[in-house]
Amino acid sequence: MSVLAFFTLKTSNPFVLFSISHIVMLLIFGFLSVMLFSYREAIRKKKKIYRYILIGILLLCEISLYTWYSVTGIWDPYDTLPLQLCSISLLLCIFMLIMNSYRVFEITYFLGLAGAIQALLTPELFYDFPHYRYFHFFIGHIAIMLSCLYMVWIEKYEPTFKSIWRALIVLNILAIFVFFVNKWTGGNYMFLARKPSNPSLLDYLGPYPYYILTLEAAAVFFFTLLYLPFWLKEKRTRS
Repeated sequence: MSVLAFFTLKTSNPFVLFSISHIVMLLIFGFLSVMLFSYREAIRKKKKIYRYILIGILLLCEISLYTWYSVTGIWDPYDTLPLQLCSISLLLCIFMLIMNSYRVFEITYFLGLAGAIQALLTPELFYDFPHYRYFHFFIGHIAIMLSCLYMVWIEKYEPTFKSIWRALIVLNILAIFVFFVNKWTGGNYMFLARKPSNPSLLDYLGPYPYYILTLEAAAVFFFTLLYLPFWLKEKRTRS
């Protein structure tokens, strides 16, 4: 495969949901998660190295994406601003890891994991293996999730019940801002203007604009689900 084909805008090989290339990336994420958890004690002894590796991967993803936008001439406020939930989470992850910030963690844990899980399961992706965007998409989203899990398993950070509400408040503030950006650009950041073209959770949440309200309820549900392991741990400790 030529370098030009790796970065081209045109492709005869569109991404297919739950194809082999999709399942392989899901398995890679599962494998890396198991390794991170299983070797957490050893990783903790050299945690700065692993933290810098995650920071480097996240930065490379973001820098390479905007380089690709620029080189291909497709940068446009309509759809290339870093205002999708996972783009915001990626930037938060970089800040969280650099500053080792708990306050950023308790927001990013919920926004990053909830958004990236949805993205990995139902990617809004139009390029399949071995295109640059295929690798960028999956590496970026896997790095977001591993960054959040790193803070839990290596740094031993744990969200509280109040963290759910802080994350929801931040999410809604972001949604209000992005709503007006969508009005200005005609874009669909955070899918607040219309549903994505690919199959996703939003297909089960009703028509526009009502799915935005059910999406709010879904966020509460998923954030609570993500907090459940910590609640069970706390309950077990008290017992």
